Amino acid sequence: MNNISLALATALMGSVLTAANSNEELFKSRVFTPVNGFTSGVEGPAVDKTGTVYAVNFAKQGTIGQITPGGEASVFVELPEGSIGNGIRFNRKGDMFIADYPKHNILKVTVGTKTVSVFANEPRMNQPNDIAIDSKDRLYASDPNWKNNTGNLWRIDTDGKVTLLEENMGTTNGIEVSPDNKRLYVNESVQRKVWVYDLAADGNVSNKRLLIEFPDFGMDGMRCDAEGNLYVTRFGKGTVAKVSPDGKILQEIQLVGKRPTNICFGGKDGRTAYVTLQDQGNLESFRVDTPGREWAMQKK
Repeated sequence: MNNISLALATALMGSVLTAANSNEELFKSRVFTPVNGFTSGVEGPAVDKTGTVYAVNFAKQGTIGQITPGGEASVFVELPEGSIGNGIRFNRKGDMFIADYPKHNILKVTVGTKTVSVFANEPRMNQPNDIAIDSKDRLYASDPNWKNNTGNLWRIDTDGKVTLLEENMGTTNGIEVSPDNKRLYVNESVQRKVWVYDLAADGNVSNKRLLIEFPDFGMDGMRCDAEGNLYVTRFGKGTVAKVSPDGKILQEIQLVGKRPTNICFGGKDGRTAYVTLQDQGNLESFRVDTPGREWAMQKK
């Protein structure tokens, strides 16, 4: 667990032991928010430092919803006219970043405010879809062209500068950084492949290789736990696949809905997974054995 303090590592180990020794049921998904409280565009779940869960398109398109621990959702902010969010991530300060796909933007909501600003704009993008963040607060964005089944991969630096890392890929969608910040994962929904790159200290990528290829159904968002396992939402299959760092499927978690769009981790110990469901217009949740990577980062 590189980049995680000894105290945090001890806490994580305690969480795992607690889970193993308790009677709680792990990997059993349940409805978290009411069906159709969000639109079919529900996506981008993310958890801030306080444990509040957020997701895009609550009640109507173009909003960001916030959700209480009890599953009650309300509008956090409305995005500018014509903007619609997809992926959400938080930096170390607590600022929120949102992929705004119709306007080719990465939007920013500064911590402690509800002011929405344009952090980065890139007209060359097809549509920024999901975003990932590393320990230096650099963002990485998938950029699919759904019509042509192609896509690109971008990096957005902390000053808002946008750099194209790779073009003419498959239909890029889910994206994530490993806990040690040495790997970048990107999946291609239509091609059903998950790729892994070496991620350098300067944010550049190299040594692209195939992590895993699924035989059927699509994929959407992905998140790592603190041990580096990758949770991949299987769109159409209604499962979340837990994949080891060497590309082995450790298990598949059955969901209530069939079209999961993304996943994040939170709760008081980082071991609650929250999944957005397109066909249900809501979120589900289930308990896991290891805290999420970003939850661990926020505790450093």
